[in-house]
Amino acid sequence: MTRETTRTPTQAYQYVVLRCVPRVDREEFVNVGVVLYCQALDYLAALWHCDADRLRALDPTLDIDRVCDALTFIDGVCAGDERGGAVAGHTQSQRFGFLKAPRSTVVQPGPVHGGVTADPARALERLLERLVG
Repeated sequence: MTRETTRTPTQAYQYVVLRCVPRVDREEFVNVGVVLYCQALDYLAALWHCDADRLRALDPTLDIDRVCDALTFIDGVCAGDERGGAVAGHTQSQRFGFLKAPRSTVVQPGPVHGGVTADPARALERLLERLVG
């Protein structure tokens, strides 16, 4: 007799690590968040954590509220709500494309990486713990 187990199929996802770069000229950064996109499961979300002491070690004059505002904007883009401005009205794929594009702001995305998961929310939590926490 064989025992069948029901498994949720895994799906491919992409993610970027969000970096706070207080001074672009010094090329120093602290990981502050992760954005995860899984098209097959219709999932786009960000989690973040600002460690003020670590950030101020790079730049004592850094406006931490400005960093948190930038990360709140990213939350809004992911959620497709008013916090994300005009880009929030685009498709998830377009919103992820917007978020993964390099910019010269204080919060920048790192390179795109990939993985597979049956639970993108849990995968996002694990990435935040491992890469930011």
